[in-house]
Amino acid sequence: MNPIYKEFYNDQEVVDAVAGLKEKSISEDDIYVLTHDDDRTDRVAENADANTVDTDDMNFGTAAKNVFRKKGDELRAQFEELGFSKDRANELEEKLDEGKVIIVVTNAPDGMSL
Repeated sequence: MNPIYKEFYNDQEVVDAVAGLKEKSISEDDIYVLTHDDDRTDRVAENADANTVDTDDMNFGTAAKNVFRKKGDELRAQFEELGFSKDRANELEEKLDEGKVIIVVTNAPDGMSL
């Protein structure tokens, strides 16, 4: 199973989308919210009852390196930890630069889309 994602601009759409995923029996443990701003990420994830990528979700080496990384590098590393390729992680981080919110579902069933 590969991770899948969807982009949003509106925080309420994220909350609604996460609720819809849970109705489809997607585990809360597999739903992540990422933005370019830590406060916004925490707020949206809390409102949606979803996860943020934290040190528990990363291997020790990545977590330690993130202490010294710039925000963009940190976000790319988080996307890679969620299962995306380096190229896709770069693309997704650029979308965050545009102010988008991204929902990631890890362990998504084959053929599932958001």
